[in-house]
Amino acid sequence: MNIQITPGPLSGTVCAPPSKSIAHRALICAALAEGTSVISPVDSSKDMDATIGALRAMGAVISRLGKRISVTGISAPPAQAQIDCIESGSTLRFLIPVAAALGISCRFTGSGRLPQRPLTPYVDAFLCKGIKLDSCFVPASCSGQLEPGAYQIPGDVSSQFITGLLFALPILDGDSVISLTTPLESAPYIDLTIDVLHSFGIRILKEDNRFVISGRQRYQPQNFAVESDYSNAAFFLTSAALGNSVKLSGLSQKSLQGDREILTALSAFGASPVWKDGFWEIPQIVCHAAQIMGRDIPDLLPILCVAAAAVPGQTVIHETRRLKLKESDRAAAMTDCLTRLGAKIREEPNALVIDGGFPLHGGTVSSYGDHRIAMSMAIAAGLADSPVVIEDAQAVEKSYPGFFADFQALGGVLHVV
Repeated sequence: MNIQITPGPLSGTVCAPPSKSIAHRALICAALAEGTSVISPVDSSKDMDATIGALRAMGAVISRLGKRISVTGISAPPAQAQIDCIESGSTLRFLIPVAAALGISCRFTGSGRLPQRPLTPYVDAFLCKGIKLDSCFVPASCSGQLEPGAYQIPGDVSSQFITGLLFALPILDGDSVISLTTPLESAPYIDLTIDVLHSFGIRILKEDNRFVISGRQRYQPQNFAVESDYSNAAFFLTSAALGNSVKLSGLSQKSLQGDREILTALSAFGASPVWKDGFWEIPQIVCHAAQIMGRDIPDLLPILCVAAAAVPGQTVIHETRRLKLKESDRAAAMTDCLTRLGAKIREEPNALVIDGGFPLHGGTVSSYGDHRIAMSMAIAAGLADSPVVIEDAQAVEKSYPGFFADFQALGGVLHVV
């Protein structure tokens, strides 16, 4: 599906969708609990479908009524399971150790760029731990019974590998320690995992570069409320920082979500996010270039490229190498897309350099099959002097299927071409 966006102002209030990151974690915790939990609100998306389907294949009983999901925990794991992770890296990396802890022989598959996203840290970590993972990429089969003990994981590949072990190790018969062999990146995602685990009765001790996990713990069923998502709110928050009269509701002012850093990043460009009566609004817009550290916020970097293109001066977004391992090579994708619209952006080995303040023009860009590229370019279209066509715009269905409906509700003008 290709969508053409005619530039124009946006105005109104958007209720940010429920957090996909938190929902993944809560659903997995509920599936490991003895009893029935209710998780809400949870929006439908391809990523959520992947996790729900995977947990059902592993023996959880899950039903949905609107945005409310009932999960009865796994009581009798199957001997074998086939799990299609679709394009969800979280589903894949979170559930490999869980399947191993439950003794389920699983065949994991995926589509899109998921088969290009490595599993090497698990292949290495499972040596001498009772598990055979037969490939560093999907399709991959995992068999055996995970054993407790000492695990070594690099911290600079993806926090998802650490999160997966944090789900699995507490239910084993002995104690475990995860030691990081390199500095931790995307640390807020680990804090989020530990917080959700705590809600379900699991205790994790975090000490410098290691995590201490007591065995024989039991997940407790919960009625769990999923807070709204800063990752997806970031697109409309940036729209507000670019001069549109947009307010965001539903977000927690004290959220542990790492992508709450969108507020700090926009402030670095001179904007002034204000919390007022339960809304985020941005009365003072971006006005100058900035230096942005991207290590912990890879999902925010595409939309921050758009902010950088809008302001005069040279912005440097540092530590971008991990963008190559996402749903697209996001550094290359944003360089191509913004260049097509007239922006001055170049890619360096571990950075993006944007000389901002130049007018953007209409044109045709690709989503590269990446939801965050598609949404970023929809916001960028508002800066152009003529219509912008986004190819394969249906990529937003991965995490935010209602994005273009919300865009239209704010007055955005678009149609399918």
